[in-house]
Amino acid sequence: MPREAHKVVVIGHRNPDTDSICSAIAYAELKNQTSGLVCEPRRAGKMNQETEFVLKKFGVEPPRMCTDVNPKIRDVDYREMDGVDGSISLRRAWEIMRDRDVDTLPVVSPDNDLLGVITVKDIATANMDVYDTAVLAKTRTPYKNILETLGGEMVVGSEDSICAAGNVHIGTATPEMLENVVEKGDVVILTNRYESQLCAIEQEASLIIVCNGAKVGKTISRIAAETGVDIMTVPFDTYAVGKLISQCAPISYYMTSQDIIKFTRVTPVADVTRVMAKNRHRYFPILDENGKYCGMVSRRNIINLRKRRIILVDHNEATQAVEGFDQAEILEIIDHHRIGSLETSGPVYFRNQPVGCTATIVTQMYDEQGVEIQPQIAGLMLAAILSDTLMFRSPTCTAVDERTAHRLADIAGVDIEAFAEEMFEAGEKLDGKTPEEVFLQDFKVFMCGDLRFGVAQGSYMTHKNLQAAENLLMPYLEEARNKQNVEDLYMMLTEVPRKESVVICTGRHAPAMLQAAFGSEPGEDGGWVLPGVISRKKQFIPAIMSAYQEL
Repeated sequence: MPREAHKVVVIGHRNPDTDSICSAIAYAELKNQTSGLVCEPRRAGKMNQETEFVLKKFGVEPPRMCTDVNPKIRDVDYREMDGVDGSISLRRAWEIMRDRDVDTLPVVSPDNDLLGVITVKDIATANMDVYDTAVLAKTRTPYKNILETLGGEMVVGSEDSICAAGNVHIGTATPEMLENVVEKGDVVILTNRYESQLCAIEQEASLIIVCNGAKVGKTISRIAAETGVDIMTVPFDTYAVGKLISQCAPISYYMTSQDIIKFTRVTPVADVTRVMAKNRHRYFPILDENGKYCGMVSRRNIINLRKRRIILVDHNEATQAVEGFDQAEILEIIDHHRIGSLETSGPVYFRNQPVGCTATIVTQMYDEQGVEIQPQIAGLMLAAILSDTLMFRSPTCTAVDERTAHRLADIAGVDIEAFAEEMFEAGEKLDGKTPEEVFLQDFKVFMCGDLRFGVAQGSYMTHKNLQAAENLLMPYLEEARNKQNVEDLYMMLTEVPRKESVVICTGRHAPAMLQAAFGSEPGEDGGWVLPGVISRKKQFIPAIMSAYQEL
């Protein structure tokens, strides 16, 4: 049965920017039209204000969050078996286990709440306790269970009754002996002997079970009805009934209802494997997102696990990829950055082009596949190109990006300059935002050997907004460095019209690296002004990488 979790996830990098989100949406749409895959765009972090504006502008729902693609129970073809009612008999539970070829049954309420589990071992243990003659009363066994297990029929009384008191006696002896053992409320198993049946009624038994399918006389039935004694007739002999009677007890009495080992659909498979190694059950219950029972999982299901399938867009760095990517099956990578540290377990379709934006590549792929670009998708890809190229000002921008953007603008029906101004203005607003929110709008982690450093970037159209961001972020940088677990941290504040960036930093090597990479000194406010440097990908990262390599 296909599951939602078996969709292919199309996802960008952590702390996604507009290109990461919009390219994922556009590429998922292309794959759904041109392949047999069912793809869903997802996001690996919170969207920034710029991206929120773009999606709202073109009426597109934000992709669902996905911060971890480690395999979970929902990715396993677990067994969607129905739960059973706690009132069914041990015998019926065993028959269900036999027919389903399982050794564990979930016991659920009418609303599908998990009440307990019953195992073959529980049933075997119950059947070994054959000396407990009060078993039917202790377990409050319904008459329906006795009738079903013994194939009987009610002669006197209601099948909705239960065994509430007394012991079980097999009355093969004389009436005189029955008088000495049968007490009020007992269950008596008899044959067709009239005298024994009458004696059991006189002793005020609660239930008489007549064996061998014998008919019950009208006089006995009348007297039993008058004295409140129930009678049923069954086809088995007294030996068979004696063996089966304890199996009529409801499973709710024997089931495990405390400390049940259970999982949810989002429990990581690694955690499940560890638990299974310590417990000998074959099947374990699963709860859905609402806490309701939804199936059972076994070791065999885990062995046959289908890995999550993902397509990565706008990145190919292990430090930027969604958590658990190495436990997933990467199908494709579509990117425009330098080739980074990400490794795959097998060959994948890897498309990497030296253009200014991933959306430019995705637009080319629409054309190659002969798929018409809808205005909504065109608007998203246009926004991605304008954002990544800083409206064609970035040195990463190519003629291909600019031609593509103008074409997409025609399809989307928007004016590039007016739309870009709106978009950048929405993205650089600081009202009500915390330093962390501003910092994480576009943050990436990089590796140089064993050294891990992070670079965030924010783009601003006015010097006033840039200075406001600098004042907000400067006191937060050291906290951010600790939170992100990096040795050095850089924040690029890019003033788009002036084509320059102010870099603030923290970390043991950061000031020396900036000096070595760009040959400049910090200003009085602690910021490093880098004229002409506005591209993190093409200008800042290569220079910093070279400085670290020298270090």
